[in-house]
Amino acid sequence: MWLDGIKRKYVEEVGTMNLFFFIGDKLITPRWKVPFSPGVTRDSVIHLANEWKVKVLERKLSIDEIFKASKEGKLKEAFGSGTAAVISPVGEIHHNKKRIIINKGKIGPLSQKLYDEITEFSMEKR
Repeated sequence: MWLDGIKRKYVEEVGTMNLFFFIGDKLITPRWKVPFSPGVTRDSVIHLANEWKVKVLERKLSIDEIFKASKEGKLKEAFGSGTAAVISPVGEIHHNKKRIIINKGKIGPLSQKLYDEITEFSMEKR
């Protein structure tokens, strides 16, 4: 997972994928900015989540906020989205000698639903 290059505080992406965090009842993703690609899969995730009445926020998200949400039991899921990977769950995060495990290291219900919907749609188009 990459943090911003200036403050090394805000999450940006995971590998070459866009990041999403399901915290409480909100799906949070870093706001798109150059040089990162907004991505068709990212747009699909946002569109589907909105369609399913999941509140999506595009904003800065600090690594400290993620660890705090985990400690409070509010961090439900984390995943990357990208063309080749579609939806890839993030099972744990290590930062400054601290570690959190997300959803027992397994794909969560929202991530699975997004994966199923996106891959089903893409298979129908073939």
